[in-house]
Amino acid sequence: MDHQYRMPRGVWILGFVSLLMDVSSEMIHSLLPLFMVTALGASAFTVGLIEGFAEATALIVRIFSGVLSDYFGKRKGLTVFGYALGALSKPLFALAQSADPVLGARLLDRLGKGIRGAPRDALLTDLTPPPIRGEAFGLRQSLDTVGAFIGPLLSTLLMLLWANDFRAVFWFTAIPGLASVALLVFGLREPVHASSGKRENPIRRNNLRQLNAAYWQVVGIGAIFTLARFSEAFLVLRAMQCGIPLSLVPLVMAAMSLVYSLTAWPFGKLSDRMDHRYLLALGLIVLIAADLVLASRQHWDAVLAGVALWGMHMGITQGLLSAMVAKTAPAELRGTAFGIFNVVSGIAMLFASIAAGFLWDRLGAPATFLAGALFCVATLIALMRHPAKGPLS
Repeated sequence: MDHQYRMPRGVWILGFVSLLMDVSSEMIHSLLPLFMVTALGASAFTVGLIEGFAEATALIVRIFSGVLSDYFGKRKGLTVFGYALGALSKPLFALAQSADPVLGARLLDRLGKGIRGAPRDALLTDLTPPPIRGEAFGLRQSLDTVGAFIGPLLSTLLMLLWANDFRAVFWFTAIPGLASVALLVFGLREPVHASSGKRENPIRRNNLRQLNAAYWQVVGIGAIFTLARFSEAFLVLRAMQCGIPLSLVPLVMAAMSLVYSLTAWPFGKLSDRMDHRYLLALGLIVLIAADLVLASRQHWDAVLAGVALWGMHMGITQGLLSAMVAKTAPAELRGTAFGIFNVVSGIAMLFASIAAGFLWDRLGAPATFLAGALFCVATLIALMRHPAKGPLS
């Protein structure tokens, strides 16, 4: 990295906005599978279905918000709206009496995530000089994941203090969510975009032709990686099988998020100077190890090791994939490019989570994680046979 470049203040603001919202979201996410299975009597397949639809919604909606941010040349307004929807969805979990309202609340929460995702990533790209974009995405992801570490810790503390009262914890999550929105509204100034005159629909055929083969290669890689990694809700269910007390299960997600947070920024910096194919391959190898450990033993130490490896996989790959999209997308189509990338990944996440839930119910947890490892092996073989060129170089 060229040391003449300093990380822009706006990147730090976006990172802390993500941190606060992830505190709110992960407090719920770390408890929701337990709440559904124990309090609402839902099956693992139902959990997988809800998680798959929720995450797919978040990713698919990004194309529309990304296109709008390109059309208007404004990113911040849509980003604020998305964070506000996420904050307002939190009390709905506390009010849910069955799986259907939980699905509705999850969809609204993830709708907010979907609306803010592509404009926020495009805004971060607008704010950051090209030589340090990998580091910038890694930094934002790292701060985001600090929130994902703090959230489950808070959930554990409040569950202990409030005698496993899920609903009271869910009510509390609105506080960091609203703080996130306030920081974004008052703390970030959007850069001025050069106007090219007449507005054009970013998804017109002539415009989409600007998204070249290198970009579509990144889209395909992102989808395959998402298929190899199903919802993290199954990590929580695996922890519950090990006999960990209910109030302590959220610590599993905290452990994953801690490793994710510690690895995202350094691997983001490394992606600015290293062959992307080797980093992606390393991420797959680490995920294979995580799946094998989680499949091997039903004991807390195996679960802890498995989720730590899972978090390392996320730290290696997630910021890198975002930087690859930013590298291959033209400036005037950045929002659209991030949106399309996430639509394809969203569909992959839906299928992966539904398949994981089906395998879990029919064949058990070990079969679910072994299937994930096998898919990772196939992906790794295909990746290493691909010539190192374009976005992979």
